[in-house]
Amino acid sequence: MTVALIVIVVLLVVGAVLFVVARPKRRPALPAPKASPDAPAVARTAAPPRVEGLGARIRAIFAGAPTEDAWARLEDLLIRADVGPKAAEDIVRQVRDKVASGADPADAVAQEVAVALGGDTELHLRPDELSVVMVVGVNGTGKTTTIGKLAAMLGRQGKKVSLANSDTFRAAASEQLGVWADRAGAHLVAQSRGADPGAVAYDAVQAARARGSDVLIVDTAGRLHTRQPLMDELAKVKRVLEKAATDVEEVLLVLDATTGQNGIQQARVFTDAVQVTGIALTKMDGTAKGGIVVAVRDELGVPVKLIGTGERLDDLEPFDPKAFADRLVRA
Repeated sequence: MTVALIVIVVLLVVGAVLFVVARPKRRPALPAPKASPDAPAVARTAAPPRVEGLGARIRAIFAGAPTEDAWARLEDLLIRADVGPKAAEDIVRQVRDKVASGADPADAVAQEVAVALGGDTELHLRPDELSVVMVVGVNGTGKTTTIGKLAAMLGRQGKKVSLANSDTFRAAASEQLGVWADRAGAHLVAQSRGADPGAVAYDAVQAARARGSDVLIVDTAGRLHTRQPLMDELAKVKRVLEKAATDVEEVLLVLDATTGQNGIQQARVFTDAVQVTGIALTKMDGTAKGGIVVAVRDELGVPVKLIGTGERLDDLEPFDPKAFADRLVRA
């Protein structure tokens, strides 16, 4: 009996020892590694906050006394903002003189951008008879949306507006324009998909006159601007409109504010085909973009006349060069 008891006690002790040995040990927390005195500064220093807006970046460039390197960096900054090499060079030259006289560099840039975009920025409409506005642009720039907003803006001015769907090849183009016509309180002239765009334009002039409309806004096809058949088609539509209505008061090119340098090529090709008279700049949401219109104005002489700032019906306004320049620089 005594021997059995001793055996049991020994087994319990051995089991307890094995349990303690087999149990995973909690490792002590490792101390934070010490920075090596030879480590580069970037490894020990938090990244500086990102500088947003042209104004902040301009002031960062001129934090010290103006140097030739600072002026070169300013010119590069403007080029990267899509204002174009020539316009950037001209703006920097004017800003140099203003800064030498004590002006703030960002304010001086905003002033020169406003000057570059100034001039004839108003829509030209006939006061006592039907005015025709032809709207062109690449698909995806917000062309049909801009037409709806323009119809609403003219309606608020007391004008009676008709819309024509001469974009007869894009699926659902007529339906989309019809939605905007309803929202803007405008009359829509459309035909079946695949109809001749020139015929739609001609019928729209007659219908607008019969209804006593003050303005007819004509939507057009917007396939890739590099396709010559599209340009021929747009030129034909314009000739039909001129024949039916004597003249086309405005040919507006819709440009996406984010389009970059491709916008110059778009403006050049459309201007060659239909003599663009103004730009409607879309998708301006407060960020520092839209500088492409400075390059277009500088190289082609085409002014901005409208600017779209959102998706609501009333998010379209006449172009104000000073307000745009302030928005571009201070965004």
